[in-house]
Amino acid sequence: MAALQQERKITPELLHKMDAYWRAANYLSVGQIYLYDNPLLKRPLERSHVKPTLLGHWGTTPGQNFIYVHLNRVIQAFDLNMFYVSGPGHGGPAIVGNTYLEGTYSEVYPEITRDEAGLKKLFKQFSFPGGIPSHVSPECPGSIHEGGELGYSLSHAFGAVFDNPDLIAACVVGDGEAETGPLATSWHSNKFLNPITDGVVLPILHLNGYKIANPTVFARIPHKELKQFFKGCGWKPYFVEGDDPETMHKQMAQVMDKVIEEIRDIQSNARDNDDASRPRWPMIVLNSPKGWTGPKFVDGLQVEGTFRAHQVPLHIDDDHPGHLEQLEEWMKSYRPEELFDEQGRLFEELAELAPVGARRMGANPHANGGLLLKDLIMPDFRKHAVEVPAPGAVEAADTHVLGEFLRDVVKLNRKQRNFRIFGPDETLSNRLNSVFEVTDRQWEARTKDNDEFLDNDGRVMEMLSEHQCEGWLEGYLLTGRHGLFNSYEAFIHIIDSMFNQHAKWLKITAEIPWREKIASLNYLLASHVWQQAHNGFTHQDPGFIDHVANKKASVVRIYLPPDANCLLSVWDHCLRSRDYVNVVVAGKYKAPQWLSMEDAVKHCTAGIGKWDWASNDGDAEPDVVMACCGDVPTLETLAAVSILREHLPDLKVRVVNVVDLMKLQPASEHPHGLSDKDFDALFTCDKPIIFAFHGYPSLIHQLTYRRTNHTNLHVRGYKEEGTITTTFDMTVLNDLDRFHLVMDTIDRLPQTGNAGARLKKQLIDKLQEHYTYIRKHGLDMPEIREWKWSKEIAINDCQTAD
Repeated sequence: MAALQQERKITPELLHKMDAYWRAANYLSVGQIYLYDNPLLKRPLERSHVKPTLLGHWGTTPGQNFIYVHLNRVIQAFDLNMFYVSGPGHGGPAIVGNTYLEGTYSEVYPEITRDEAGLKKLFKQFSFPGGIPSHVSPECPGSIHEGGELGYSLSHAFGAVFDNPDLIAACVVGDGEAETGPLATSWHSNKFLNPITDGVVLPILHLNGYKIANPTVFARIPHKELKQFFKGCGWKPYFVEGDDPETMHKQMAQVMDKVIEEIRDIQSNARDNDDASRPRWPMIVLNSPKGWTGPKFVDGLQVEGTFRAHQVPLHIDDDHPGHLEQLEEWMKSYRPEELFDEQGRLFEELAELAPVGARRMGANPHANGGLLLKDLIMPDFRKHAVEVPAPGAVEAADTHVLGEFLRDVVKLNRKQRNFRIFGPDETLSNRLNSVFEVTDRQWEARTKDNDEFLDNDGRVMEMLSEHQCEGWLEGYLLTGRHGLFNSYEAFIHIIDSMFNQHAKWLKITAEIPWREKIASLNYLLASHVWQQAHNGFTHQDPGFIDHVANKKASVVRIYLPPDANCLLSVWDHCLRSRDYVNVVVAGKYKAPQWLSMEDAVKHCTAGIGKWDWASNDGDAEPDVVMACCGDVPTLETLAAVSILREHLPDLKVRVVNVVDLMKLQPASEHPHGLSDKDFDALFTCDKPIIFAFHGYPSLIHQLTYRRTNHTNLHVRGYKEEGTITTTFDMTVLNDLDRFHLVMDTIDRLPQTGNAGARLKKQLIDKLQEHYTYIRKHGLDMPEIREWKWSKEIAINDCQTAD
């Protein structure tokens, strides 16, 4: 123990070396932003040595370099398993530079050697065509957090440490980032962290005073108020403040030691005494100037310590005489000759300050989660099958059935501790009730006698913040685990930008050989647009699937299973998949079940298919194709087909059901897409297609506009009509109901003649009868509520004149 304490001793010599290491990191950062050549300034700096276009962000970078070198010290002193989350994001030069100094960067990119030639390549590639972005990106080793994801760093960090008891996520939060809604909410993640079974997040608020052009709120409130804020959020804040490097190094080292010792004490008490009560975790507030150590004044204006330091403080062009000389002076202020030898290698006594092997933050395997990923132990989904003796003969609530399957997934993987369900207080509402037979919600705050399903070691993570749940799940997946996000369909839009960034992350990482595949990001969207009649217009929006469909085809998958057995088959596939975003839309109320499990597996494997049992075209060409995608559209389509069968029996009708939405795209556009030949075989080359779709009709046109028969495609779906009403009336308001689908068919088939005209008149009358009935009784008509599929079915009071 004494020897270990001696290693932790903070000596002036150690602080001097750390300052030199910090200067090296700052030098590399400036070089990345500016230099095209002459990386060690062995020759006088010339315009030709500077990149023609200067892109990057300096303001946050020196502070992050300062933090990184101090984290390196405590990693070595305490033998910590730690990695770094860069919230400010645009401090890309800092993380790239530090992973280069520690050696990780050259290991994953051997061409970026640890010498002068490698430095030149390192500098040139930054924000340069064919190079790397200016922010922390997937290309950067040690990163799980994309620089464009402003506001999500802390939730990602917490997601990373759930079920990782030995891991510390050092999360640098920018004070501008701290003003975002997601980040403001994330401070409460400490109410969900189990000190026995989870790791630790060490937040470091980087209080440098400014955003792009404005001061930050946290920087302009009194010190006491800022401290009270964090204490009120359940943290124990430590402050490191100033601008003198010598004093700041000493402060930071002392605070770092104290914070790590507190973390160790909290964990020891919790684990030795089986005490999962919520502690007050430490955090650090680093108050340092924006653009620290950079140019203090440029063209007579203060830069260091102001918003002007945010991006590129010096412009090297004809309009800014003197800036080139000022850049050279700035870079030489770091005294590179004291940091790098003649070959451009960091001096050995400085290189020794970095941890080694997997203890380097850039090489921590948790930041390349696929290295740690273990397959889920999967139950046999077929055991949860709904018995379907004939199409439509029984009813079931699809997501309730899915809940029984997920219950078994939770149970089987409890010991592995690698699967969690995330959602904003909607797991019960979405009918996944059965999972609570084997687990509770994780909860570290106070409990009361009337609470249900709360425990400090639950597998369900719920907080009424879609941002928070999404961020937790992303962090959990990126560090090598599995999970799913369940949400009301209308409110999943709240995390549109988070989905964007994760999809982009997956797209880029698939092109990086050293990045291993991670478990897919899985969404279950229930309480969907057609089942929100009691909540009304605000809860009715199926547009998330449009948003997803626009992302890279190699990443996104969208499934709309028509019944419970198809839903089980789809989810078994999704939970086994890697590197995708899977979106699954399903209903939660009782509805007819169409396919046996055997048929469901075949149908979902194909992703699209003709339902022979609902069609009467045999092997001939149909007169009309009735297509459907989604549970309610499927129900209404089959009800429409039954009307056509009864009243226009000579019509040849083909029913096509779509589970995998991306099957509609050409194979050249999406790996799941049907070939033109197969698409034409299903949908014909010239017959009318009446397509009942779960979402906005325009998406189907977007996916199929290149198809041969697109001109004959007529799509019904959601068209922004909704209110507090009955379930069936929701379809009527949007012309998706069975009556409108039949009338659409008649309008496109002149051969139906007088019989078609009479039937259309009767259906118009039926719609008026429906309107009157629901406003009198508050329920749909009995013939709607009690409808069952049958080839011989007739609609009450809707007989032909014959």
